[in-house]
Amino acid sequence: MIPFNNLKPLHRSIEGEINEAVQRVLASGWYILGPEVEQLEAEFAAWHGKMHAVSVANGTDAIELALRAAGIGAGDEVITVAHTAVATVCAIERAGATPVIVDIDPVRYTLDPNAASAAITPRTKAIVPVHIYGHPADMDGIKELAERHQLFLLEDCAQAHGARYGDQLVGTFGHAAAFSCYPTKNLGAYGDGGLMLTPDAALAERMKRIRNYGQTVRYHHAERGVNSRLDEMQAAILRVKLAHLDEHNGERRRIAEIYARQVRGVALPESVGDVRHVYHLFVVRHPDRDRLREDLKTHGVDSQIHYPIPVHLQPAYADLGYVRGSLPVTERVADEILSLPMYVGLSDRDVETVGTAVTALASKEGNAWKLPISTNTAARAA
Repeated sequence: MIPFNNLKPLHRSIEGEINEAVQRVLASGWYILGPEVEQLEAEFAAWHGKMHAVSVANGTDAIELALRAAGIGAGDEVITVAHTAVATVCAIERAGATPVIVDIDPVRYTLDPNAASAAITPRTKAIVPVHIYGHPADMDGIKELAERHQLFLLEDCAQAHGARYGDQLVGTFGHAAAFSCYPTKNLGAYGDGGLMLTPDAALAERMKRIRNYGQTVRYHHAERGVNSRLDEMQAAILRVKLAHLDEHNGERRRIAEIYARQVRGVALPESVGDVRHVYHLFVVRHPDRDRLREDLKTHGVDSQIHYPIPVHLQPAYADLGYVRGSLPVTERVADEILSLPMYVGLSDRDVETVGTAVTALASKEGNAWKLPISTNTAARAA
């Protein structure tokens, strides 16, 4: 079986550096909010330019705490999408705000600025685009909308570490950005972790207070906060992996190029405009997705669906008032998408095996179909 994901090859490639970082932390005797966290925050901020970085326990907390630091909470509406991990919507609700869910662009699979514009009310205070799968959202349209309506712009970069929109890294367009460092992410820890990014020094200071019980100095609490601290061990590991992020993203893009040459019979991911896709996931589309997935499994290829049920149709969010048909593009995409194996260390031979299997199985009698978008557009590596 060719697995959908395998974290072992990447670890083996940097094992010596990881071991050194872990031993450094163990020998230090300092395990929470110490020098490794400070260095990670400084390095992550510098990697993005003139920014400030604040680490937290996970990516969900990063979204919640960024909203809270901006003063967004009860009575406020926050626009986002249903085509995302449920964490995005969960975090908005945990901040006390009301999620307002809009449809997506049918090619990028990211927030549609026109749909967002139509959803704005006097209570709208923020907008959270998600750079899904490693492809940047339409930041020209979204930023213009946020500026016109004076909305707090928070980028959800959980799947897009290192992606670019034009000459800018994602995470540098808005008032703040949230990153997940879950182990499978492009910049993944060996446990949970998250990062917030902002150009605003005052906002960064408030983020730091809120993540640590609202403390200004020890045992002095300026406001109510939470416990959301990244530990020194994860910070040290992330520092090692940040130094290799461009290299690892380059390997993902190379794998995507092989897939683009090999795969036919499904809709391939497209890079829209002047962007650099970092392929956290390589996602194709087919109208008989479930059968294709089962056929691939019988031929030794594992795959996943990101995500089979959009947030607005999840039973847990029924009280938001959405029904099937509310977000037609999101719902069709969710019914057709399939994530193929993609990870650092996936061999060229296995990529070609997957591509050959997909092409054969997607095109077999009974599976043939007329795609709504091009099937031969190569996944570009801008």
